[in-house]
Amino acid sequence: MSNTPLDPLQQARQLFTNGLAHFEAARLIEAEQCFEAALALAPGRPSLLTNLGAVRVLLGKHAPAVPLLEQACEREPDNQEAWSHLGLARAALGHHADALAAFDRVLALNPQSAPAWNHRGTLLRELGQLREAALSYEQALALGADPQVTGYFLAAVRGQDAPQHPPREYVEFLFDGYAADFSQHLTGALAYRAPQRLVEGLTQLGARRFTHVMDLGCGTGLCGPLLAALADRVDGVDLSASMLSQARATGAYTELVHADIHDWLRVAQTRFDLVLAADVFIYVGALEAVFEGVARILAPGGLFAFTVEALEGGADRQLMPSLRFAHSQTYVQRLAQDNGLTVQAIQRAPLRQEQGRPIEGLYVYLRG
Repeated sequence: MSNTPLDPLQQARQLFTNGLAHFEAARLIEAEQCFEAALALAPGRPSLLTNLGAVRVLLGKHAPAVPLLEQACEREPDNQEAWSHLGLARAALGHHADALAAFDRVLALNPQSAPAWNHRGTLLRELGQLREAALSYEQALALGADPQVTGYFLAAVRGQDAPQHPPREYVEFLFDGYAADFSQHLTGALAYRAPQRLVEGLTQLGARRFTHVMDLGCGTGLCGPLLAALADRVDGVDLSASMLSQARATGAYTELVHADIHDWLRVAQTRFDLVLAADVFIYVGALEAVFEGVARILAPGGLFAFTVEALEGGADRQLMPSLRFAHSQTYVQRLAQDNGLTVQAIQRAPLRQEQGRPIEGLYVYLRG
């Protein structure tokens, strides 16, 4: 057996092979380490630049991924994979125009790429070019994109034909991927204060102490510590398992349930003297089933407190280009009446900032 050491190029090839094996097994950190070591031995190789850049995009390391992918595209102008990951990295960094240019390059190389048409539509939507976004989503659908998810995106930019509810897989994927930075992003960049305002409104109504609280769509648990100061027990339910792990870390909840809130409301047997939902219904859409379920589990005299994004005009609800639903005050009041709930207060105040402007919401308090 020969003990002759491998030359640098052979070492790089072995590390590259190992990196691919780690990547296929979803061991992304190990894959990144292998590709980094291989690139150090064989600088400038497009395959190494592309794979290291792609792994970093998947790890959320978008800024260091960009120069690698740009170099790969420069060396191999027809490298669709590099252009696609470059578009994703630029989009994640908020460089929408540059990201759009990358996906336009992908489509110039392969006009049949449904994912690229989808990404292009999303970038155009975020740039406010709704008509062009609709055309891109239509192309994606024609090429086999998921009809529920892409159809939902298309309805948002068209302002019509919206489903009653967003696709479950879209909401779960959105929040599972967003969980790690969710609280910081909301309270920082988006100046999100809905939980504090909603809970403060309870004390303004004279509420002193609750026996059992349900935080409906609890997310990462922003409401939990606020509610724990007012309640003997706080439970939560949410569709995102990653969000629930963040909520569990707050120590504010007695029980956390991983479930869609519609499914949970259909089978819940416990009575609660407070059911609270902060910025949840923007990802629900039609609220008839929610109101029916809450009215069933609300203890006599209990409170149902929630926020909705305020919708002006005559419609009950509308899917906005932001992919969130807005609801009208008359819709909320009608649902309350239909389910035997009495309006205690409806306050109008901002929910968060979006592109530098406040998004108006309704803070609603109903009595069972």
